Amino acid sequence: MNGIVPDELTGLRSDESKRPSRRLIDELVRAAVAAPSMHNTQPWRFRIQDAGSTIELHLDPARMLPVGDPDGRAVHIACGAALLNVRVAVADAGLRPDIRLLPSSDQSLLLAEIRLGGRHHPTRWERELHAAIWRRQTNREPFSNRLVPPGIRAELAEAACLEGATLAFLDRDEAERVLRLAAEAERDLLADPAYRAELARWAGGHRDRDGIPGSALGPRSPEGRDPVRDFTPERRPAPMRYAWFEEHPQLAALSAGPDGPVAWLAAGQALQRVWLTATCRGISVCPLTQPLETAGAWQVRDPRSAAGPPQMILRIGYGLPLPPGAPRLPVAEVIDQPCTQDDRGS
Repeated sequence: MNGIVPDELTGLRSDESKRPSRRLIDELVRAAVAAPSMHNTQPWRFRIQDAGSTIELHLDPARMLPVGDPDGRAVHIACGAALLNVRVAVADAGLRPDIRLLPSSDQSLLLAEIRLGGRHHPTRWERELHAAIWRRQTNREPFSNRLVPPGIRAELAEAACLEGATLAFLDRDEAERVLRLAAEAERDLLADPAYRAELARWAGGHRDRDGIPGSALGPRSPEGRDPVRDFTPERRPAPMRYAWFEEHPQLAALSAGPDGPVAWLAAGQALQRVWLTATCRGISVCPLTQPLETAGAWQVRDPRSAAGPPQMILRIGYGLPLPPGAPRLPVAEVIDQPCTQDDRGS
């Protein structure tokens, strides 16, 4: 293509206005909706402005978790992951995304503006990352004992660094310490009836729009050492499934600056770039965030590390392929204001 991306690939109209087509806007939002979120709440909404040339990313307060995420850290991380997906999808479409974070002090729910800029020739890696958006899943199944090679670990760390974050791989002793913190935090969380009620709303059973279906919850360990969250402590599907998890789970801690919305959005973008990179390299990922959801979150930070407070803990490794994962809301239901231009070329 000699560095020039044709209009039919970018989704731009051939008239003088060069407005993005409705089909392109829908595809960009569909990529955003494929991002991970705590309990698959999908806490985002999108508003189309400037005749389709600007996409606003808003937080949806109706999909927040008042018990598990009272400060909004997890929903900002989820929206940051959705933002990274949009950036990757825009680049794959042959356009340049111009991002503004927290653009209005008067609109607390407006987290980002994505303006569709000039032409961009997508790299092979951008295309690979875009393809990985649709394959990325949370794997709560056992992983093999095979170690993730240093080269891939370095690649994942570089992916986080590109988004201004740090991904630190925990040694065996530190991983065991964090796993103990996770188990203790989960016991504390499950002691709260309000927390259990929140889990029941979002996890277990058959789900076709949001939340985590029972088929994606993963097994329990016969030893009682589960490196995954117990989503349905009171109504597990029968019969309960058991499996032996890897002997020494491999953990990594993602940090991004001091606590606050900007750091959380950065952590979300870093998380998704790491996760997509892992997907491209055949690495399975499972978030492990229970200790970050309690007052003892400060204990997760390794005192030997110069990184900021951890925003996410990731269990990584080699897992078996999974069936289709958690459902997603239709694009039409997460867009507040459809494009105003006609749909010619869509």
